[in-house]
Amino acid sequence: MDFKIDATAPGSEARAGEITTDHGRIPTPIFMPVGTVGSVKAVHAHELKEDIDAKIILGNTYHLYLRPGLDVLRKAGGLHKFNSWDRPILTDSGGFQVFSLAANRKLREEGAWFRSHIDGSKHLFTPEGVVDIERTIGADIMMALDECPPGTADYEYAKNSLGLTLRWLQRGWKRYQETEGLYGYNQAYFPIVQGCVYPDLRRESARFVADLGADGNAIGGLAVGEPTEKMYEMIEIVNEILPKEKPRYLMGVGTPANILEAIDRGVDMMDCVMPTRNGRNGMIFTRNGIINLKNKKWAEDFYLTERIYKYYDGFLACTGSFCRSGSGLRNPPRLF
Repeated sequence: MDFKIDATAPGSEARAGEITTDHGRIPTPIFMPVGTVGSVKAVHAHELKEDIDAKIILGNTYHLYLRPGLDVLRKAGGLHKFNSWDRPILTDSGGFQVFSLAANRKLREEGAWFRSHIDGSKHLFTPEGVVDIERTIGADIMMALDECPPGTADYEYAKNSLGLTLRWLQRGWKRYQETEGLYGYNQAYFPIVQGCVYPDLRRESARFVADLGADGNAIGGLAVGEPTEKMYEMIEIVNEILPKEKPRYLMGVGTPANILEAIDRGVDMMDCVMPTRNGRNGMIFTRNGIINLKNKKWAEDFYLTERIYKYYDGFLACTGSFCRSGSGLRNPPRLF
């Protein structure tokens, strides 16, 4: 995987660049649609590629591991062949899904034991095993197994959690270096910075991650219950340490405002289920507030569609090309 920075925005840490993988190029900053089990909910494949022009999508290791399962994916030749997507794919490690199953999982030094939400069967995710699973899925970018503590975790819990995450990372990194992809193309491996909302833990984690020298790095454990101001503070602290010449991926974020603020602080990649989940429920984000299309007051507003498209086009321009035009993000244009 290769990453180059084409331009930076004055008065900001924002930058525009390009990630190159064996399945294609990804212009950054990029918001990545989430295709949990290989497809993006409520969006047809041709719409995703031709209309939305998504340059990369996400798959979820936890869900793909359970269904359709590794045997099916291997026989298909990996997720690209299984879902007929010929552009880049990123897979998370499944860690967030496992750790969200609080009543059905147990964390041990060896890994995370959990019970399937489908049939209650018992499974173990280890750092090494997750690398093997992601090799089978065949994503262009694979994520390391980590623990994602809640944003409200106390310091002692966050410290112990980070220690476990870093030990797991050492094991996963070793497995990644010892193995190769199964389908004839390269796969990158991103470690994840954790540490909750505690600056010293975030700095410790970021230094450890930076020293590995991976192709790119991720920032996890944010937008999980902490105040928004804390999220922005942690991004700034981490990005002071993570190498500027490597792409930075902020996991699970988020709202349009979160995206713009993250880009302003030097983030290159983001993802969230919010666009598809909220879209399916009739929710639209605008600069002047949130619109719920299910409210009766919009039933006879015949100009709403025109304003929605104007907002959508403006938002894409703001997130995708602001660096190249030399504009900053502190005062984005009024879009709606």
